[in-house]
Amino acid sequence: MDALAELDRRIAGCRACPRLVDWREEVARTKRAAFADWTYWGRPVPGFGPPDARLLIVGLAPAAHGGNRTGRMFTGDRSGDVLYQALYDVGLASQPTSVSAADGLVLHGVRVTSPVHCAPPANKPTPGERDTCRPWLVQELRLLRPTLRAVVVLGAFGWQAALPAFAEAGWSVPRPRPAFSHGARVELDGLALFGCFHVSQRNTFTGRLTPEMLRDVLRTAAATATATAGPR
Repeated sequence: MDALAELDRRIAGCRACPRLVDWREEVARTKRAAFADWTYWGRPVPGFGPPDARLLIVGLAPAAHGGNRTGRMFTGDRSGDVLYQALYDVGLASQPTSVSAADGLVLHGVRVTSPVHCAPPANKPTPGERDTCRPWLVQELRLLRPTLRAVVVLGAFGWQAALPAFAEAGWSVPRPRPAFSHGARVELDGLALFGCFHVSQRNTFTGRLTPEMLRDVLRTAAATATATAGPR
């Protein structure tokens, strides 16, 4: 627990990518009118969830007025509304909403992280920014490995970023690397990796990803994580 907390602290102090530092801090200064009374987090957003999680959810990057404002992954934006409702529906979260880092939300056996920890302009990190941020994900995976049994990766960007991180963290990743698709499942040395469309507004508003589709993936991943986990 102490090692993961220390990693989260170090992530929150990172200033490695000048474009992302400038953007996240500019957003935190100018704010959005609806959040004018907020003091924005304005820093890299670390992962959220217990250090002995059996299930990991990997996103893309914090939203400018979501995680960049609240300091918690997927908190305070439309994507988070969909994700946390689904986690609650399948018994993995203590409440269906996540509005601030002090709202009392507890995740049950699941942790949420991303391959890029800073909010990027237009929600699009560059390949260089993704690669610069990868060591943080590699370290997080190594710390989670004793209990981690399943991973849900949201979207193709996350999938492409996560596979090299799993390889660097010590898992055997097939070559050629498996392609992303919704419902994809890949086995990595006792770790089940699941693909799921991202919970972006583009996907959820158009019905490309429905709440039931998301719940189905989460249920399957959680059941797999429980079935393959050893004693705790």
